[in-house]
Amino acid sequence: MKEKVFRDPIHNYIHVKEPIIAQLIDSKEFQRLRRIKQVPTTSYTFHGAEHNRFSHCLGVYDIARRVTEIFEQQYADKWNPEESLITMVAGLLHDIGHGAYSHTFELLFETDHEAYTQEIITNPETEVNAILRQVSPDFPEKVASVIDHTYANKQVVQLISSQIDCDRMDYLLRDSYYTGTSYGQFDLTRILRVIQPVENGIAFAKNGMHAVEDYLIGRYQMYMQVYFHPASRAMEVLLQNLLKRAKFLYQNHPQYFQQTSPNLIPFFEKNPSLANYLALDDGVMNTYFQSWITSEDSILKDLASRFINRKLLTSISFDEENASQLNDMIKLVRQTGFDPDYYTGIHINLDLPYDVYKPKSNKPRTQIDIAEKDGSKEELSALSPLVASLSGNIHGDRRFYFPKEMLQTDDLFTQDKVNFQKFISNGHLTSTP
Repeated sequence: MKEKVFRDPIHNYIHVKEPIIAQLIDSKEFQRLRRIKQVPTTSYTFHGAEHNRFSHCLGVYDIARRVTEIFEQQYADKWNPEESLITMVAGLLHDIGHGAYSHTFELLFETDHEAYTQEIITNPETEVNAILRQVSPDFPEKVASVIDHTYANKQVVQLISSQIDCDRMDYLLRDSYYTGTSYGQFDLTRILRVIQPVENGIAFAKNGMHAVEDYLIGRYQMYMQVYFHPASRAMEVLLQNLLKRAKFLYQNHPQYFQQTSPNLIPFFEKNPSLANYLALDDGVMNTYFQSWITSEDSILKDLASRFINRKLLTSISFDEENASQLNDMIKLVRQTGFDPDYYTGIHINLDLPYDVYKPKSNKPRTQIDIAEKDGSKEELSALSPLVASLSGNIHGDRRFYFPKEMLQTDDLFTQDKVNFQKFISNGHLTSTP
């Protein structure tokens, strides 16, 4: 096969030499990722963040390809070259099951993008499955097991999913570039130089430890400054409430949604097929939202307009000690004429930037190991005071979202709104415009 080359803003040229990779990229299931945003609501805060899952998955493939080439050339005694293809394929397909508006849609309709990823890979009716079976009849199941973290070779699993993997390395650099920020930048070239396969996983040479530190600090800053931005989360709350209202109205007005948003019907009825899932993308959803702006239901109409035209809810941060005040605030929101089921929301974003391996935890993490010249390994936070300060600590906040109108006191509900603002000031809660 003649080499295919993709020009990429993060990795410059992405080289595709393997016929199966080229065929997978051309499959309809993979091409669909062009219509799925990588960070769906972030573009409402950082306007450049219009990039998609397609470019991200290509980037993950490219990093996986570069890593496996290094392993084949420098670690022939520790890396089986027969594992290179499955590593590259799993990197390319790891997000193929992401749906329209990703995690927000998942939360409301109880879908799971990882489960759909595995189904797309293993379902004999997909183009992806037919392409993978060219390698061997059981190759689709092997790729799916990498996604499921059950593949026997943990080196492959950790390259695709661990605390420093090909997936995270690409999305940090890519999201940083498209949001116009510098928080997620780190020295990828250096990390690729010091990464190495070890028994049951991967490690990093000690002389590259500071590049790994830089990666973790960049990851922490991206979560705090970009992924957890209050405005992006306000759009998530609006989207969640908009879809919740549509789901509620469908029970008594199915004909309206059959006319305006037919591809959502299987999700309202809780019986979507894989074909139904693949028929939805961000563009389809946005078209539905625009049609709902003319709805006769005042709440659906208003929420759709707010979402399409970026009329954000505002928020206050709270902690567990003053969470009891939220019920009183919700009552005041209701008294001013807003249905709190659709005009308020609690959004909790908490992250654990790094943690050591704890085998007894519900979801034990694969820790980052630093390799000494004599072959011994030591866990990263034991060597790095910077990483030790992040290790095991939860970062993020809890936010209560409500209409901005609650901060305007020149109407018939002035007293209720004044009382609402007293709750904010007396509870030492922090308001965000």
